[in-house]
Amino acid sequence: MKTIFAFFLLLGQVTLARPGQAQPGQVANYSTGKPGTDGYEEFSFWVRNNTASTISYVYGRDRKEAKVKYLGKSSLNGKPAFKLGLPNGVTLYAVPLDITLMITDRPGKYVKRFSWQYEGPVNGVGTFCQPCAPDERSAMRLLKGYYL
Repeated sequence: MKTIFAFFLLLGQVTLARPGQAQPGQVANYSTGKPGTDGYEEFSFWVRNNTASTISYVYGRDRKEAKVKYLGKSSLNGKPAFKLGLPNGVTLYAVPLDITLMITDRPGKYVKRFSWQYEGPVNGVGTFCQPCAPDERSAMRLLKGYYL
């Protein structure tokens, strides 16, 4: 009887702990400008369940937020890229360049280079970001692996 009870208890635990459910995923954060200023911009590219997921955009002194749509793979001037759809209907192109990310529109009026953004403790102060890419190379692998 104890064996049967232990089996069903174990079966319940395995059923509840299925991979792919409620996984936090991974995120690659890229920013340009100085935080707390009008020129600050940040993109966060999430990967959940082995697929490109949410993209968020934060900008300005007040850290205004906007959801961005992933519009799929593309190319720009012969370089691999992926398209981003802004809420105002503008389409941007994200082009990985070594360890940085160039984000531009098709006419080239908006062209900015974003660098990987560290999220975590500084000098022992702050919290570790579990889902964040730990360095610029890992962040770029995440982008290239799931967005390109």
